[in-house]
Amino acid sequence: MDREKMLSNPKETIRVIQENEFTFRKNYGQNFLIDSHVIDKIIDAAEIDKTTEVLEIGPGIGTLTQYLAEVAGSVTAVEIDDKLIPILDKTLSEYDNVRIIHGDIMKQDIESIFEGRPFKIVANLPYYITTPIIMSLLESRIPADSITVMIQKEVADRMKAGPGSKDYGALSLAVQYYSEPYLAANVPPNCFMPRPNVGSAVIRLRRLEKPSVEVEDEKLLFKIIRGAFNQRRKTLANAVSNFEGLSYSRADVEKALTNLGFDTRVRGEALTLEEFGALSDELGRLGITGQT
Repeated sequence: MDREKMLSNPKETIRVIQENEFTFRKNYGQNFLIDSHVIDKIIDAAEIDKTTEVLEIGPGIGTLTQYLAEVAGSVTAVEIDDKLIPILDKTLSEYDNVRIIHGDIMKQDIESIFEGRPFKIVANLPYYITTPIIMSLLESRIPADSITVMIQKEVADRMKAGPGSKDYGALSLAVQYYSEPYLAANVPPNCFMPRPNVGSAVIRLRRLEKPSVEVEDEKLLFKIIRGAFNQRRKTLANAVSNFEGLSYSRADVEKALTNLGFDTRVRGEALTLEEFGALSDELGRLGITGQT
């Protein structure tokens, strides 16, 4: 298709919106892409070719979908807004490799859609629900090769942050437990219609075949991580012992830290994922469940 006639051209986006009398719904966090260079960066980061099956979350009016359909083997697009379904039927009518599903991605049986075949996830995600969607996809361990998404830059920075940085926290550790994050591009607000109030970024999360660390009790690991960053200005021992989801005393945590060779005054932001895993296992070896 001629790029001038594609929806990445702002004039085409405006035409489709006006022709269909579409109004943006704030509760769905709708911001449509209007920059072909950014779309190219998304597709390059996702490493899509004619052998790739793609799951797109929230296609909107089909801007990114058009480009995906041009380069991928097939595209399955899941859209929650019923007002957008008839618009997508028009904007994607010339593509026979696109399937549109009306529904909530959080309620879809994704594995059944692809029947065991490998696939990649691509999306321009609404900012208000970015973290719940990504964590649901990662925690459910659906067999997607990668997740390449446009999200708020601040969240992308947190996902890829390492120990000692201001952005490092529970989200960093959770994402890096399941995947390898790669920041592909920063995207300014003028690449969207309407313009968001914050900067955006394209990040690719390449799914790991198995978690990046092995632990005895995965649920306990993440409770300890959440506790450590719930009061990040406190020492790890104080923060974890004060966390409602756990029943450790400060002495319990300090004993485990000492056994591992850590200063008892260490803060959670100083520990790597591997070190959090070791702490979780050490508390288990000491016979302290800590779970409430």
